[in-house]
Amino acid sequence: MNRSQRHHLNVAALSHAGMVGKNNEDRYAVSSYVNDENKPVVFAVVSDGIGGHRAGEVAAELAVNYIIETISESNGKSPPTIMEDAIHSASQAIASRSASKADQQGMGATCACVWIEERKLYTAYVGDSRIYLVRNGKIRRLTVDHTWVQEAIEKGIIQPEQARDHPNVHVIRRHLGSVELPQVDFRLRLNGEEDNEQAKQNQGTQLLPGDILLLCSDGLTDLVWDDEIQRVITTRSLLKSAAEDLVAQANERGGHDNITVVLIGVPKEGIPEPQTQKKRGILDSLFGE
Repeated sequence: MNRSQRHHLNVAALSHAGMVGKNNEDRYAVSSYVNDENKPVVFAVVSDGIGGHRAGEVAAELAVNYIIETISESNGKSPPTIMEDAIHSASQAIASRSASKADQQGMGATCACVWIEERKLYTAYVGDSRIYLVRNGKIRRLTVDHTWVQEAIEKGIIQPEQARDHPNVHVIRRHLGSVELPQVDFRLRLNGEEDNEQAKQNQGTQLLPGDILLLCSDGLTDLVWDDEIQRVITTRSLLKSAAEDLVAQANERGGHDNITVVLIGVPKEGIPEPQTQKKRGILDSLFGE
């Protein structure tokens, strides 16, 4: 695909290390393209690194760079297949680096990806970084966490209200960098009532004017509830302000982890918000101070 210098959708993003002195092990990137059919595409990815001694940030950096590189070199004709290849390529790169560096053994990363061709939405994800859709003042989580607590909820072992304070809340069951290639999840839950196959069939769903997508790491969702996220997004006039307020709210509640948010909005009147972010190269991994 050909790189485009301007997004056809509104975009704002922000990452912060949090308030406890941790390195920022989150990475994100947002790139714009024109595919081989001359249709505009926005692709975004958020990755949360796993591993100590700075290994987590190395893993997230590799994840974002390899994913963006594969997307950029593709023809754009089959978004789910391309995203799966990109994620697998990144996972292999992380696993290879982990095996060759003693101080980076065991590192890994999550990823949450969205591909928007004109207004058609495709998603792919591994781990517990999330994708939300805000539509008509309501919020819907499109992704399913690959965590111990999510599996326990689905099996009836614990109740949803027990998840936040459970000691296994951060035990991830699927990540990039594992010995075997991770299964990429294409379930796109629009109403929560679909079975798994129906959720996969939602790939390519049409976004509506005014829709806003949120990609985020668990540093946000650990501390800011879904209804609070909805309130911030729906009451701010600019996506940039919403991103800043979401990060600030997580930090006000302790900011015990890195916090990353990427917001993508479909213009209501076909006129994008003012471009407030500095242009970046397609292989840049973007992160806050």
